[in-house]
Amino acid sequence: MKRWILLLAFVASTPSLAQLTLIIDAPANELTSNQVATDNVSVDKVSVDKSKRRLYLFKDGEVIREFRIALGKQPIGHKREEGDQRTPEGNYSLGHVMENSQFYRSIHIDYPNLNDMAVANSLSVNPGGDIKIHGQKNGEARSSAFVQSFDWTDGCIALTNEEMDELLRLVKQGTPIEILP
Repeated sequence: MKRWILLLAFVASTPSLAQLTLIIDAPANELTSNQVATDNVSVDKVSVDKSKRRLYLFKDGEVIREFRIALGKQPIGHKREEGDQRTPEGNYSLGHVMENSQFYRSIHIDYPNLNDMAVANSLSVNPGGDIKIHGQKNGEARSSAFVQSFDWTDGCIALTNEEMDELLRLVKQGTPIEILP
């Protein structure tokens, strides 16, 4: 008897062929309940939560998009010097877009700032630089889901190539970015 009840519950909760056809044939621009329309939107802030491995896009104080990210191979702590494989923490802004590099598209983060340079100077080290949000490494054959499942950059913030395209449609040069521990 329990099997019949479970079978009936399963059948009742499974979409019918007509419902599936409606879902499949739905126009691409219709939004599901957990999506926010991003057409003609310009993000006014980017926030990165290193501990959660998430990048958030904000418009008027509300999160309009969230991405899973990969970080530097040594993700804990603020970047102090070139080669430490850490992702910086603090307030920066987004700079120029690079279309041609060893990674699929990227946008520069203006690290190091004056404070980063002063700290590095006091430690007699080079603060490094060339920190970006970028897509996958060119020629990467493994799936995006696998590559994004671990920290692999030298200090940058990595998205999938598709997500990088979306990010670059939504942000402009000069957009503030905060990177939290």
